Amino acid sequence: MQKVWICGANGRVGRKMTELLENTPVELLLTDIDAVDITDSKAVRDYAGMNRPHFIVNCAGLTDVAACEENKEEAFKVNALGARNLSVAARMGKARMIQLSTDDVFDGSGQTPYTEFDTPNPQTIYGKSKLAGENFVKEFCNRHIIVRSSWIFGEGSSYFSKIMKLAGEGKTIYAAADQTAVPTGASELAEKIIELMESAPDGLYHVTGQGSCSRYEFAQEIVRLSGSQTEVVPVAAVDDRLTAMRPSYSVLDNMMLRMSGISLLPEWKIMLERFIADRKDYTSI
Repeated sequence: MQKVWICGANGRVGRKMTELLENTPVELLLTDIDAVDITDSKAVRDYAGMNRPHFIVNCAGLTDVAACEENKEEAFKVNALGARNLSVAARMGKARMIQLSTDDVFDGSGQTPYTEFDTPNPQTIYGKSKLAGENFVKEFCNRHIIVRSSWIFGEGSSYFSKIMKLAGEGKTIYAAADQTAVPTGASELAEKIIELMESAPDGLYHVTGQGSCSRYEFAQEIVRLSGSQTEVVPVAAVDDRLTAMRPSYSVLDNMMLRMSGISLLPEWKIMLERFIADRKDYTSI
């Protein structure tokens, strides 16, 4: 029986991967920081050596952009060295490494969707630390899949939860009209990661929903689908406290999926509608 070690198993994507795999013929090894601190190379090496996973999936990370700016060393420790430690363990155990990354590796100055062949140029500590993690994976583990995604929503999504909380309280929502990317459902992303993990060639893949929108349009659609009458007001990114430091344009082109003959995720609106329809108590998400 193959073993799948999911690091960051309590996060949005980690939980969904767990749900999808728990009734399949694999042995799940589920850890978060309380069980295995990925910044501790010995702890990672010992756990991998004892359990001998066939796949190591890194869903862990410090994703709060503001927190990364305030604590640069911690950001690189978690997002870069954590990925390095897991990659080394994967190489030593001949496991396949799956690394979850982000659209923040791009500077946001583009006007057309970024492909896997475009050169990253992150402007934030978060983006820089995630790119460093990608590079460590490439350097230390020859069997790897790197997945970049964007604006992931699902259980545990802070942005989605804050929008729903404001809507539930009837408070006006201010959302950036000059930030554009692709919202992506955690559930659908988890499904695609498992597919790539099991059968795709090694390499880098952009995996997002189809279409694109601004933060303002995203917030509008969340409010509309929830049935709220809360007003959503477009503002400049610098005035959107929830997303002020994100790239202005980070739409990802899923070129590698298309060229590899791998099916794409649905349109972002479809995934969002499905997610909200499955929830009864929006403000608790």
